[in-house]
Amino acid sequence: MPFFISRDDITTMKTDAIVNAGNQELRRGGGVCGAIFKAAGAEKMEKALQGLGPIDTGDAVATPGFALPARYVIHTAGPIYHGKKEERELLASCYRNSLLLAEKMHLASIAFPLISSGIYGYPVEEAEQVALDAILSFLETHDMTVYLVILKERARKDMVYSRLSYFLKSHEDMEASFGISVPSKAPAVERDVLCMDALQDEAPAHRTRRMIDEKGLTDPEVYKGANLDRKLFSKIRSNENYKPRKNTILALAVSMDLSVEETENLLEKAGYTLSRSLTGDLIVLFYLQRGKPDIYEINEALFHFHQPQLGSAL
Repeated sequence: MPFFISRDDITTMKTDAIVNAGNQELRRGGGVCGAIFKAAGAEKMEKALQGLGPIDTGDAVATPGFALPARYVIHTAGPIYHGKKEERELLASCYRNSLLLAEKMHLASIAFPLISSGIYGYPVEEAEQVALDAILSFLETHDMTVYLVILKERARKDMVYSRLSYFLKSHEDMEASFGISVPSKAPAVERDVLCMDALQDEAPAHRTRRMIDEKGLTDPEVYKGANLDRKLFSKIRSNENYKPRKNTILALAVSMDLSVEETENLLEKAGYTLSRSLTGDLIVLFYLQRGKPDIYEINEALFHFHQPQLGSAL
């Protein structure tokens, strides 16, 4: 069920399927649509689409990927933006129907462009929110790795981002002035603190399992909240000698709503640290301090600041 935002060229992504945001007639277009046709082999793609169209806005059909790294291309027709209320539902249906078709085809991974945000004129901020809502809603009850390719980011003007930007700049200024990292104190947040002393001799994987049980969480709650592939999480659960990557440990810390101290202890046992001099670590620290962090909100911030996102897919 992992979900990631990407800046990659969708025609080079090695997912089971990529999505082509095309037209109702399923003809070769410009922009990303034209690039997908060209990379796949335009003649073969056009031939494969014969007889499949026209389709209604929001519907989806599939063809082989031909010369693309992706095995399949799922073609959907996005709405042209006029500012009408029904366009939001039509846009959401592009994502839902594409995902349902991928599930029917037993695909494990899929990559979307930001549908209708190009020549169809859908505002990037609104298009991104519709995409996030539709994809994350689907992933609540389905297992699939989903990527959303965003080439033009929306402007960030909300209060949380303003505070995050100030938080990052404060640490950068302190490092530049004194060459030291500034430890950050977490605000007082009521939470169940685990007894870390009792866990000092445990391996990272065993300690993670212990913490999950101590928190009274179910496995699906944890791996979904950590943006982890279910099979990878099973390895953590079953393999005593498995050593999670730092990215995975941070994702689990977010999912379990660990305090900064708990997170640092878990990282230390695996040989990692939560650095005050790395932008990605500072972003995670910022959200951990706020309490009840959301993995997708953190990953959106990490993406915005060009940092690796949390979670893992097999």
